[in-house]
Amino acid sequence: MFRNVAELVALAEEQDCSIAEIMVSQEMKVSGRTRGQVREQMGRNLDVMEKAVERGLSGVKSHSGLTGGEAVKLHAYISAGHGLSGFTILDAVSKAVATNEVNAAMGLICATPTAGSAGVVPGTLFALRDKLNPTREQMIDFLFTSGAFGMVVANNASISGAAGGCQAEVGSAAGMAAASIVQLAGGTPAQAAHGMSIALKNLLGLVCDPVAGLVEVPCVKRNAMGAAVAMVAADMALAGVTSTIPCDEVIEAMFKIGQSMPSALRETALGGLADTPTGRRLKQEIFGAAHR
Repeated sequence: MFRNVAELVALAEEQDCSIAEIMVSQEMKVSGRTRGQVREQMGRNLDVMEKAVERGLSGVKSHSGLTGGEAVKLHAYISAGHGLSGFTILDAVSKAVATNEVNAAMGLICATPTAGSAGVVPGTLFALRDKLNPTREQMIDFLFTSGAFGMVVANNASISGAAGGCQAEVGSAAGMAAASIVQLAGGTPAQAAHGMSIALKNLLGLVCDPVAGLVEVPCVKRNAMGAAVAMVAADMALAGVTSTIPCDEVIEAMFKIGQSMPSALRETALGGLADTPTGRRLKQEIFGAAHR
């Protein structure tokens, strides 16, 4: 039904419906399932996300010991009223971190669009649940909106760190979240596309350099920043700020940048932060001298 963001927005405008509704129809057509079945499945995804956020906020630790407990620290900091960035942004950040700490601890998460970037979408959604008081159906629509934009990226560029760097993972997730935030807050489909553009273009070039090859450092904290970028990008779009470069062109640029990245910066753990003295030391401590 749609191949790119321009077509997605056009369909929503022509049919006078939300982007989420376009995505539901697309999924019904592709899967052959009923509307109820499609929405029920997304509801199960929502439940998985909620449980991951709750588990992360209660405190988890990864098997490597590299990550864990940061979401608890953030939550305590916010609760004490020390936040400088504003409650909703920091709440989104803490919940994004919580989700990715659960992923690092081998817990159950919902890839959005990948496991390494799974914190951004639920982090922003569950922060906004307290801010906007959406119904469960509106929260499910948030995920369908994210899915629509994520599908465009997957079909026209990449959502793989190995193929396109972390811009393809956390960058895509931030764009997906920004678009969904705009729609949840009452913005138009065109504004949602601008939100996606603003978020993604500010994460272009982000490399994938996991320390010791594990999806922990710097992945967890990149989800935190992705959530913050998504929130600000959505606010900008809702304020009427537009992206000079259209969304589809931003996605194309991301694809080309990913192709031009050296392999050392695409999930191989051979460059970037993974190749720092501390990164190399941590790898040796975790895996032994044979992995120097």
